[in-house]
Amino acid sequence: MTIDDTALAGLRATLAADDYAMEVRPHGPGVQVRISAGPEACADCLVPKPIMRSILHTALGVPEEAIELAYPGDETGAAAPAD
Repeated sequence: MTIDDTALAGLRATLAADDYAMEVRPHGPGVQVRISAGPEACADCLVPKPIMRSILHTALGVPEEAIELAYPGDETGAAAPAD
């Protein structure tokens, strides 16, 4: 699978405005997405994971259940399975 960075540009810009960064990489039939927080990150600015998966599904055309998503503070250090 190829990641369409153009489709993610707006989302990355929105996240960057609140000092977040997003890494997306292919993983099996889906993608792994890691959102990391910078030192000035707005603690309450991230939407709940189900909403973020929906946004990523729309941007990438990947089924929501195939999106592994990790937010800052997730204990595993790896992309967490779907909620």
